[in-house]
Amino acid sequence: MFDAVVVGGSYAGQSAALQLARARRKVLVVDGGKRRNRFAHESHGFLTQDGVDPAEIAAKAREQLLKYPGVEWRDANVDEASGRADAFWLGVGGETVAARRLVLAMGVHDELPPVPGLTERWGKSVFHCPYCHGYELNQGRVGVLGVSPLSLHHALMLPDWGETTFFLNDAFEPDAGQLAHLAARGVQLERTPVTRISGGRADAELADGRVVSLDGLFTATRTSVSSPVAAQLGCAFEDGPMGAFIQTDAMKATSVPGVFACGDAARAAGTVAWAVGDGAMAGAATHRTLMFGLG
Repeated sequence: MFDAVVVGGSYAGQSAALQLARARRKVLVVDGGKRRNRFAHESHGFLTQDGVDPAEIAAKAREQLLKYPGVEWRDANVDEASGRADAFWLGVGGETVAARRLVLAMGVHDELPPVPGLTERWGKSVFHCPYCHGYELNQGRVGVLGVSPLSLHHALMLPDWGETTFFLNDAFEPDAGQLAHLAARGVQLERTPVTRISGGRADAELADGRVVSLDGLFTATRTSVSSPVAAQLGCAFEDGPMGAFIQTDAMKATSVPGVFACGDAARAAGTVAWAVGDGAMAGAATHRTLMFGLG
């Protein structure tokens, strides 16, 4: 019986596990090995780690975490979950694992718009977070690929990072007020649909044969929680602008007593820094209930 099982061993999960390990609790981290930002070569915006390979950050965290004798790690997926507080049961790589508490930090899966050329450039010259990748474009030519009215937010943000072209791509048509706001921000509009992304960076090929050269392209994805465990346990979800995520309170507790959630699976949008902060809160809150109960 583990005091806590952490489902997901990326930034949020390891941060949660670290708090529990330092409280001298018995912790198991189960990780499927698919970090959301595995396609990117650099991570930005996280103090002391700005510009570092995200895989290096995760590996260093694991090295430090596993120095604590109460921590075990399994490279596996959680296949199923059931039970209640103080008696949760997880199927892990063909074995059954028992835990008093659960921390869900499994992250999310990104579904890209169906435009050829996006997938192979994801995390390299096609992005979703300006704070994570905008600065490195050096105020160059920036594109926003429209997927829904949500893309308006992207388009209004990005002029702070470069000369911005908003490819509406038949996703929606801005109203008069939105057009005025875009104009005030200096955003150029392109209504001809994008048929392909090509070139060494992220050139937008248009349906009329034109090509708009870009230094980087931003687009919104559809996200889904990377594991069915939260749904199996009966956790409530909240609808976000990019997809449903696990509902939590300020202490990262879910709607199911004894189950906590953190990181991208439990917020509408995320960064490495936010994931680490969420994980620290979830780990400390989990420990609090182990000490004082769930009442």
